[in-house]
Amino acid sequence: MKTMMKKLLCASALLAASFGTAMAKDGYRIQLKFKNLRDSGFYLAHYFAKPLPTIYKNDSGNLDKTGSGILSSTKKITGGMYMIMLSDRSTYFEFLLNNGDDLVINVDDINLLPARGVSVKNSPENEAFFKYEDFVRNVGEEHQALNAQLAKAKNSVDSAAIKDKMSEKMKSLMSWRNDYNTKNPNSFLSKVFKGLELPKVPEEKHFLANGEEDKDYAYRYYKTHYWDNFDLRDPRMINTPLYDSRLKEYFERLIIPVPDSVIKESDWILAQTRGTGDLFNYTLSWLATYTQESKVMGMDKAYVHLVNTYYAKGDADWLSQDLLQKHLNHARELAPNLIGNVGYNIVMKDSSGKNEVSVADIKSKYKLLVMWDPTCGHCQKEIPLIDSVYRAEHLKAKGVKIIGICTEDAIPAWKEFIKKHDLKDWVHIYDPERKSNYKAMYNAIVNPTIYLLDDKGIIRGKTIDHSNIATLIEMLDKQEAEKKKTSSK
Repeated sequence: MKTMMKKLLCASALLAASFGTAMAKDGYRIQLKFKNLRDSGFYLAHYFAKPLPTIYKNDSGNLDKTGSGILSSTKKITGGMYMIMLSDRSTYFEFLLNNGDDLVINVDDINLLPARGVSVKNSPENEAFFKYEDFVRNVGEEHQALNAQLAKAKNSVDSAAIKDKMSEKMKSLMSWRNDYNTKNPNSFLSKVFKGLELPKVPEEKHFLANGEEDKDYAYRYYKTHYWDNFDLRDPRMINTPLYDSRLKEYFERLIIPVPDSVIKESDWILAQTRGTGDLFNYTLSWLATYTQESKVMGMDKAYVHLVNTYYAKGDADWLSQDLLQKHLNHARELAPNLIGNVGYNIVMKDSSGKNEVSVADIKSKYKLLVMWDPTCGHCQKEIPLIDSVYRAEHLKAKGVKIIGICTEDAIPAWKEFIKKHDLKDWVHIYDPERKSNYKAMYNAIVNPTIYLLDDKGIIRGKTIDHSNIATLIEMLDKQEAEKKKTSSK
């Protein structure tokens, strides 16, 4: 009989568990009660990677004559840090919301918002969050008072004592968060707190194998441990104000700004966030924008990689077909002229219109392709400056040959400009019959467009101008010398 009873109890427990799972609801239900606000509209909004004022509206409602209001939805949501904002769009309070939550929130006094006067039922995590918000407000007020004292300090001893107190106040915030994290390691609030933490580099010195101090240790440690406490697998982290600034610091300050490094790190973080919905989508979109808009020479290689590896394979499904196609087309335009590729060989007529010139047949250590329009105002300033640098930096003696390419049909103006500015050391060519596809192959959509090719026709520089031509060539020569030195050992 006892055995039978145990089986029945187990079966009942399993049925209850199954029933509970089947009845689990998506969406949310939020009951609001304001003590000193009536007949007023309000909004439900959430953060999306950035702090205020960047928020996104989810829902809206109205308080009745008793100050009560209800928001509900059966549509699945991604949890995170949400807020109730009043119709004045300046009064609000934050709270944590997860899919399936049923919350009862009381607001005692709207004048105490955003950090005080709010309580919640059915959510211990939000109770802790409101307590923390109140604690932060208290620390902030105490910190301001100490700042006022610091401004009136009469000597360095007094100043040091006040600064110590200020430091202790900030440490108390860390202590509060750490204590909560220890007791609630798996809560979303704990993940938010940990997401605020940046690596603390060990203070002791570190040394290389040869006994010299390792000057790069702090940088390497900080970079290596940068994402340790940020949960890149939790989709809810996108709905916090933390992620954008973390991405920005990592890629703009910690990653060496060269395409291969950016590609490697991009692939890594996209692998970490894959399957997280908007967290992955935001990461991919941010990286595409960052690489596409970068002023670093050659960063378009990273952009093309992202488009070909992710966009072209269906990972950017939030984009409209038109916008997706624009990215695919742009990457296709950039692909032939990436740094490290062999440049498209240009074959055109010389300025006499009689002789055909093949750029590949021009023998020189470097070939500076300058595609320009004699009627372009910017070209009229830039072309003489390029020639001045060519002469002043003795680039001819360093093996540089300039090939000037007229991009428009203004041939008389082109020849007159060449004569006026004595550009006799240049090779001047044009395409009167429009047989060459150079504009597409070099993405020459603006004037002037400048590329640097080496003796093998490999693209070594692009999007350059008179101000950095000499520096680029000096850098390439230095790299070549170091490579020869290394290979001779």
